Amino acid sequence: MNRELPHVALSDGAHDRVGMRRTDEDWLAERWADEATRVLVLAGTRLRPVDGAVHWGSPAEAPQGRRVLLGHAEGVTRFAVIAQPGDVEGDRDEWVALRALFPALVTGDLAVAVEVPWLFHAVGLAEWHWVTRFCPRCGGSLEASHAGHQLDCSACGKPQFPRTDPAVIMAVTMGEPGSDDERILLGRQVTWPEGRFSTLAGFCEPGETLEDAVRREVLEETGVLVGDVTYFGNQPWPLPASLMLGFTARALTEQIEVDGTEVAEARWFSRADLRGETENSIAVPRGISISSSLIGSWLGATLEGGW
Repeated sequence: MNRELPHVALSDGAHDRVGMRRTDEDWLAERWADEATRVLVLAGTRLRPVDGAVHWGSPAEAPQGRRVLLGHAEGVTRFAVIAQPGDVEGDRDEWVALRALFPALVTGDLAVAVEVPWLFHAVGLAEWHWVTRFCPRCGGSLEASHAGHQLDCSACGKPQFPRTDPAVIMAVTMGEPGSDDERILLGRQVTWPEGRFSTLAGFCEPGETLEDAVRREVLEETGVLVGDVTYFGNQPWPLPASLMLGFTARALTEQIEVDGTEVAEARWFSRADLRGETENSIAVPRGISISSSLIGSWLGATLEGGW
């Protein structure tokens, strides 16, 4: 895998999650008392940028909330505090979803890119805590343990763990590989504006292989039959709780018939189209998403002028 692809480059900032310390209360208390420890505050699932960047404060600055251990890197321990929206400073509109920070990553700001694994970890846990309020087995109340990485039912004792939903995302192509005649299939969601396209994607269903999920999703959304499916790479995507599993796939049919429910429009595009050399030029993802990596890898160039 090309280490320069956006979604791969982000893994260079992966941190030590020190999972063995999550039940060491003495160590956790010691780390929290250390002035060098850094804390990311979330209002529910939202962040508050300071001068366009994520703010990591000291433990003394943190409000009351659920304390979550993120990990340790370069001699510094990091936590997140998940607070109630009404318990934090600042106006409501100052607290933004993680997606609002993506433009800074698109600009190639390396300092911000290094933060992404930390942010994905923190926001992923915050999303899980926000929606997991009661035991799914008996409806009992839940209490956090393991430094925020486990929820235990106070009634039946069953533990709950952070959920990750596998989702496939695929670059479907047809034609002689590498030739000027080769095309890539891209779709536009019903909520997107005209001219915005991306790779197709969907969730894996119970009892289904990832490859079959690729074939099913492409068929359901566009009516195109897919044959060979090859693994490309993966990317955590805590929006709210997905692991995006990327694939390349070869189409067996060309005719498109969109479902009209999820996908409003789907088309075959050439490399010239994606380079903006034809009247079919469009806006496609760029930056940190694996969709951008899939398209850029097929195109053989860094994507410009996307979204």
